[in-house]
Amino acid sequence: MDSEGWDNRHTRPQPALWEKLKPIAREMRINPTPAELRLWSRLRDRQCAGLRFRRQHVIDRFIVDFYCGEHNLVIEVDGEIHQYTKEEDAIRQEFLGSLNLKVIRFSNEQVMKSIDDVLQVIKTYVV
Repeated sequence: MDSEGWDNRHTRPQPALWEKLKPIAREMRINPTPAELRLWSRLRDRQCAGLRFRRQHVIDRFIVDFYCGEHNLVIEVDGEIHQYTKEEDAIRQEFLGSLNLKVIRFSNEQVMKSIDDVLQVIKTYVV
């Protein structure tokens, strides 16, 4: 596996949790939402500012939609699946922030209707 640009020092969970989350993340990669698929088609193969993204990446007890280890950047596409309660979302956000990860959130609608604007926002986080 090519590990260039991927730093898992703070992302890999404990082994028992990893064994539980790994197949879930794999299933999520196999069956992405339309918005995730659209964004992935523009992020994959370093198409966005030369950045390497992983999709459905496990970070501790969470699975994030997209992760760029080079810039400690997490991108979440919020839709029906991501309807966390405000409390759950705050806990997740606080935890990811505690790892010095920058989290950008986009709605399904933003990704589907304004993909170029979404990519421009992503680029501003890494300049």
